[in-house]
Amino acid sequence: MIAYLARRLSASALILIGVTIVTFCLTFIIPADPVAMIAGRNSTPEMREQIRIQLGLDRPLVEQYAHYVQRLAQGDFGISYARKSPVGDLILSRLPATLLLMLGAIIAELLIGIPAGLYAAARRGQTGDKVAMTLSFLTVSTPQFVLGLSLLYFFAYRLGWFPLSGYGSLSHLILPAVTLGLAGGGWYSRMMRSSMIEILRQDYIRTARAKGMSEKRVMFVHALRNAILPVIAMIGLDVGIFMSGVVVVENVFGWPGIGQLMWQAIQSLDIPIIMGVTTVAALFIVAGNLIADLIAPLIDPRIRLR
Repeated sequence: MIAYLARRLSASALILIGVTIVTFCLTFIIPADPVAMIAGRNSTPEMREQIRIQLGLDRPLVEQYAHYVQRLAQGDFGISYARKSPVGDLILSRLPATLLLMLGAIIAELLIGIPAGLYAAARRGQTGDKVAMTLSFLTVSTPQFVLGLSLLYFFAYRLGWFPLSGYGSLSHLILPAVTLGLAGGGWYSRMMRSSMIEILRQDYIRTARAKGMSEKRVMFVHALRNAILPVIAMIGLDVGIFMSGVVVVENVFGWPGIGQLMWQAIQSLDIPIIMGVTTVAALFIVAGNLIADLIAPLIDPRIRLR
């Protein structure tokens, strides 16, 4: 167990180092001059040179990268060009909202995807299977802003069951979480169906049926525990996706999270915020995958941590 954790943590560290290199290169790839953005239009050449020295842009690239990594290790993501505030404080102020939306979205996609996949697998080739897979295809292929606006129109504007936008209560959370959950649930249902069909072909399933076990017990006790493993692995990836990839949904619903902060930073080419959000999202992806790898053996004892 300890050796496995050491290997996984070492691999995670290498991934994060790669992310820091990519985010550091953003400073030079994005067509924007940070000195000009900070100094303003009316700045003098002397002021710009002073800012360049303060930012360390006059140093060699290797030295700049080392300084960047050192600041990251201390939790310092730099200062926002547009907001003139520490990026770390801006991310922390938006983090609770995004974490809440992420949790709600994961619960929604699991509640949608797993039952739909089980239903389709149990009725393989029948009308129910075809309907479930067609609906999953539609939810996956429909743009999230279309899903979000449609839910807002019918359930918030027309029926008045939920608020049109905002943050702070369960009623504000349901529609954006379901919007994200429908797309994720579509993927999970297709994955769950394929995995369950494969498991139901195994010899131990035929043995369980031959012993006279009910179909429900075979499905939920013997097959589900093994078929759900690919879904658990996907949850680890979804953690990072929801941390940085909810830009559209957060803007549609006026949700004050990291995605909305990222969108505003992209519009104003606020490089420190873009770099900070990307790094935080990568950190959550690595952590999510590590947690998923540790949970899998608890569900299927045949998996060993080596």
